[in-house]
Amino acid sequence: MMYIDNILFAIILIAGIGFFAKNVKELTRNINLGHDVNRTDHPSARWKNMAMIALGQSKMVKRPIAGFLHIIVYVGFIIINLEVLEIIIDGLFGTHRVFAFLGGFYGVLIGSFEVLAVLVLVAVAAFWIRRNVIQLKRFASSDLKGAPKKDADTILYFEVVLMSLFLIMNAFDLKFQDMNSGNIISQFLAPSPDVFSLEAVIIIERAAWWFHIIGILIFLNYLYYSKHLHILLAFPNTYFADLNAKGKLDNLESVTKEVKLMMDPNADPFAAQPVDENAVPGKFGASDVQDLNWVQLLNAYTCTECGRCTSSCPANQTGKKLSPRKIMMDTRDRLEEVGKNIDANKGVFVPDNKSLLNDYITAEELWACTSCNACVEECPVNISPLSIIIDMRRYLVMEQSAAPQSLNAMMANIENNGAPWQYNQQDRLNWKDEN
Repeated sequence: MMYIDNILFAIILIAGIGFFAKNVKELTRNINLGHDVNRTDHPSARWKNMAMIALGQSKMVKRPIAGFLHIIVYVGFIIINLEVLEIIIDGLFGTHRVFAFLGGFYGVLIGSFEVLAVLVLVAVAAFWIRRNVIQLKRFASSDLKGAPKKDADTILYFEVVLMSLFLIMNAFDLKFQDMNSGNIISQFLAPSPDVFSLEAVIIIERAAWWFHIIGILIFLNYLYYSKHLHILLAFPNTYFADLNAKGKLDNLESVTKEVKLMMDPNADPFAAQPVDENAVPGKFGASDVQDLNWVQLLNAYTCTECGRCTSSCPANQTGKKLSPRKIMMDTRDRLEEVGKNIDANKGVFVPDNKSLLNDYITAEELWACTSCNACVEECPVNISPLSIIIDMRRYLVMEQSAAPQSLNAMMANIENNGAPWQYNQQDRLNWKDEN
């Protein structure tokens, strides 16, 4: 019987990890649909970003209540799951609490886990109340209706179940309770012999043990379909984030070369210029996810849907349609749609007469943006909705000449008069004679 349990455990473990590996492969494929961008410069600054923001949660605590609760869940969930290593060893080799030989240290470790488990339950309850009872504005907006709201609640229920199973597993483990070391919380949940028979205690402990590890494997594979993918992707996302000053926008190399040529008084505009095919984009800007770079697509998958970006967006606050959170969610949804298209057509994308622009994100949303970078500043994992907005605006202007009338007028004035205002260049210095 023992060997059957070990074999069954190995099968479940391999299936869970195998399915997770398959999802990671699809995730990587989808992110690599974006064009290349070099983010390997200044490695020390990138490692610091990852340590401070992804691991240290430094941007989360800007909003103290949510930040504190998130740190409890984050630290508790990650540290408690260190005991998964013990469960895996026990499951594969038929041992029972294989690390118990550590003695007092083991007691301190498990005791800490139990306290953290209770704190996680308290924090999760607070999160649920904030979302479903108080209904904070950033959690009650239209872009979180339906599946996104259900996903957020599902994750909370997952955490409650996993933490509860951990405590029940410890409470009904008679050998662990007999140690009287580390059972800081579970001792108060331990079964009374007047209520539970020995057989019932063993069955409940084993059931909690099995459901706990199976639940963790299910949770691991659910991440791919959930906003909680940021648990894994926050680390690479903060490492590969743009290190330039927030007000600096990247330029298209091909356009920059043309402008430099036009401004060079010694250049012959009629001379044949060498064409660097790698520098000339297939299109200017972005109309679909394949036109974005891979870091922007990584951003989309990393989005936590916390809404800090949208709640800080001045355009959104004044009632305009723009929601930076929706920009990231739409990008991810379209990327998933493209990925499924590729899967259905044996590795080749077949045009589906849809695109990120118009079918998911409207021009009205894009032009509502003030480019103030509030969304970038607020994001707890260094996502940049603005970079996607700018690239899609470029497409509208440079490929479709679809800028708003006021912007077209300004660009025409710059082209004809060398200034945004509509007056002759010969009159540019008249202001000095007015005094």
